[in-house]
Amino acid sequence: MSSGTFLIMRHELLLIAAALLVLIAEIFGNPEKKSRISLFSIILMGIITAVGFLPSPAGELFGGMYVSSGTRLIMKNILNIGALLVFIQSVTWLNKKENSSKVSEYFILLISTLVGMNLMISAGHFLIFYIGIELATIPIAALAAFDRYKNKSAEAGIKLILSSALSSGVLLYGLSMIYGTTGSMYFNEVSGLFHNNNLQILGFIFFFAGMAFKISIVPFHLWTADVYEGAPVNITSYLSVISKGAAVFILMIILFTVFPVIVATWQKTIFVTSILTMTIGNLFAIRQQNLKRFLAFSSISQAGYIFLGLIGGNQLGMASVIYYVLVYIFSNLGAFGVVIAISNATGKENIDDYNGLYHTNPKLSLIMTLALFSLAGIPPVAGFFGKFFLFTGAAQKGFYLLVLIAVLNTIISLFYYLLVVKAMFINKSENPIAAFKSDFYTRFALGICVAGIVITGFASIIFEAIRNLSFGI
Repeated sequence: MSSGTFLIMRHELLLIAAALLVLIAEIFGNPEKKSRISLFSIILMGIITAVGFLPSPAGELFGGMYVSSGTRLIMKNILNIGALLVFIQSVTWLNKKENSSKVSEYFILLISTLVGMNLMISAGHFLIFYIGIELATIPIAALAAFDRYKNKSAEAGIKLILSSALSSGVLLYGLSMIYGTTGSMYFNEVSGLFHNNNLQILGFIFFFAGMAFKISIVPFHLWTADVYEGAPVNITSYLSVISKGAAVFILMIILFTVFPVIVATWQKTIFVTSILTMTIGNLFAIRQQNLKRFLAFSSISQAGYIFLGLIGGNQLGMASVIYYVLVYIFSNLGAFGVVIAISNATGKENIDDYNGLYHTNPKLSLIMTLALFSLAGIPPVAGFFGKFFLFTGAAQKGFYLLVLIAVLNTIISLFYYLLVVKAMFINKSENPIAAFKSDFYTRFALGICVAGIVITGFASIIFEAIRNLSFGI
């Protein structure tokens, strides 16, 4: 393999090397000091994340089945940042006695899913795309059932693998129709041979339905809340951010490279599903008491907002989607970071448990408030600018009704986000969560999330850098 080839595939190769190094550390390391594997894994992920921002040549491998470009590299780097934060947030939980024997397995599975997501993003052929999806999905199902002695965790793993199998079957059925009518699986060839006939449209509908399962788009969202509630909190945060972000990225790539001929068809599909996803996600979030289910429906509604960037089909919309996923990573992981810290310390995960939290743990309350305000899109935090750019991208293409509905849904989302803020700052409790001090890893991860929420909002250079990318993806 030449050095040029290595540079083109460096994300995947570095992640595979990291997984092997963690495995070697497990085999030859001291069994009584497995906690060191956590630090070793974080350092490896930090190096991979930093290397990802170094200049890299664009190009193709394996006859065009693997494609690398500046836009795809940015997408991978964003996922790496989110994965690094999840790695850091997981240390306290992994140091618990019941998890201390499974540290290396946890990180190897997480790295494996990230390899699959990177393959999806760099796919130029539907076979590589499908291999990436399965490589990203199967380890996640194992992670969802990581607390194997808890019924809810085992149930979450089973529900995730069954729903993923169903969605994969639907997706493959659609791809078989596309292949049967075009005779090719290469993205660029399928695009040229797509003639908008009925069988091809049906194939696209099945393909979109399969991807909608992965992103939790209504009406393919029913598995989400149950899996999020049953899985360990760290895995829930990974599912809601990294997994969803990767699926959004690859859907955007395929829509704009494979299906530009039927742009009118998929714009109508996105129009309807975006409205349903925003509205139903928000309405069901209001009813939730468990914070993992609450954030699950919040993440469903956020997927509806992201679709506003896709429906525009222009460079501003595409840049807005990438920027919003970056903002969403910091905002959602900030909220989940507080939930993780409190869950590790007390085991409490309901909104009512947070009554009076500000009086005992003011710093955690302020971080949670900042993260929720960013998710709600309140100025001047990053979430406001993310939603503003998404709405602008849709408005530029004349989707004013969709933007109006999105604004109304933003008001609804503000109501239920403020319910959590009200619980922390206004509601009183005779037995509030006692004051506690989080460990270094938790504080460090939360600090990065807060900095990310502030910097990505005020540093306009970040959005401009994304917008100036060449979107020949």
